[in-house]
Amino acid sequence: MNGPELNLDTKAAIDAAFTAQKAYALKLRKSTCAQRLEVLARFEKVFKASYDKIYASAAADFGKPEAEVDIAEIMIVLSELSHIRKKLKGWMKPVSVRTSMTMLGTSSKIITEPKGTSLVISPWNYPFNLTFGPMMSAIAAGNPVILKPSEMTPNMSRVIAEIVSEAFRPEEVSLFEGDAAVSAYLTSLPFDHIFFTGSPAVGKHVMAAAAKNLTSVTLELGGKSPVIVDKSADIKKTARSVSFGKFSNNGQTCIAPDYLFVHESIKDALVAELKSCIARQYGEGSDAQGNGDYCQVVNQGHHSRISGLLSDALANGAQVISGGQVDDGDRFIAPTLIEGMADSSRIMDEEIFGPVLPIKTFSDLGNVIDYVNSKPKPLALYVFARDKAAINKVLEETSAGDTCINQTVMHFVHPNLPFGGVNNSGIGKSGGEWGFKAFSHERSVLQDKFGSGHMMHPPYTPKVKKMIKTITSLVG
Repeated sequence: MNGPELNLDTKAAIDAAFTAQKAYALKLRKSTCAQRLEVLARFEKVFKASYDKIYASAAADFGKPEAEVDIAEIMIVLSELSHIRKKLKGWMKPVSVRTSMTMLGTSSKIITEPKGTSLVISPWNYPFNLTFGPMMSAIAAGNPVILKPSEMTPNMSRVIAEIVSEAFRPEEVSLFEGDAAVSAYLTSLPFDHIFFTGSPAVGKHVMAAAAKNLTSVTLELGGKSPVIVDKSADIKKTARSVSFGKFSNNGQTCIAPDYLFVHESIKDALVAELKSCIARQYGEGSDAQGNGDYCQVVNQGHHSRISGLLSDALANGAQVISGGQVDDGDRFIAPTLIEGMADSSRIMDEEIFGPVLPIKTFSDLGNVIDYVNSKPKPLALYVFARDKAAINKVLEETSAGDTCINQTVMHFVHPNLPFGGVNNSGIGKSGGEWGFKAFSHERSVLQDKFGSGHMMHPPYTPKVKKMIKTITSLVG
């Protein structure tokens, strides 16, 4: 995470906030469910009063439509808040565990305690829900938090900062804006937990920095999430779901479908239905540029990267099935379907994170599974089929962070499902109880009442040895 040198004033402010939160974390160990919910209630009040600023900032940063802000930002934050409010008391309760034969005379339980000082580094694609989601989990678990939102969406980050400043005391939640130098300095500090959402490449730097302090991490990364469409799939439902999951937020979603395999017998029908869905949702080709429901690429750098992937694919045999229009000035790339690209194309190797969907056909599902397994494990994998054998084959023979069957992206908003990647696509889970656990330490507590463990202490006389042999035999 190399970058420009950190401003000394910013460094001093970060140090002061970290020191204050480190001291406050000790007090929070005794915090009750009611006290934690009171902090979240303050946040909720300020958040709900900020809707107009949230809409305006999302429109200013990348033309995000209000309805999309409601669905992917506001609704998710409120849903998580509601879930925490209902479940937190139960999550905080100690869990008694059964006494084993070798532990007769003792009682044991697991208590959940706050990890302590927490850092949340959030991305630019969904700034509000991917900043406030882990922040709420950290607060629910009894931790102070420092937030570092993305500098790529400055208007949204500014609103996040205003909400934090109004809702919290600095020792509860502090926020620092800035570039990679700020992130690098923050991750060098001995936090008790770091929650990072971003690319696998940057995630490796975060994990390396955390390792120097033996800080635990939750990494929500990305990768190339495949879609597998079996010949038994409902074509209309598949097209509708893939189109929404891929082109919402202009494809700038970590769990967006990245490439699609479709059985050769239904390829033409699926493509026709995808074209119809795209036209209905956003308009055909350049028409999407004036469609208020279709947002922009976040900045010129990402626009150039995505258009470069498309150009490279076309140079390596790809053909545009639908879309393909690009306008540098307006950071516009039409919803685009391509086929025929070589496997060596950059677009089949790099995460696209934009509105271009490569389509490949297959005749043997086993070949598709081999292809998926030859790549790093994805954050999400989507299967469309009515054939249970085909669904089970994919689930049993692949690995992915999470999976939807006959749907895309919606698993992220399910309050009772853990969300997260595996290996290259992430470490740890978040959301609901799993978010609470990410910022908590499960502490084992054993209390001796009338235990007999001392009878097996040295000196190892013949009588003690016989007792040990007997117990070992019983346990075995």
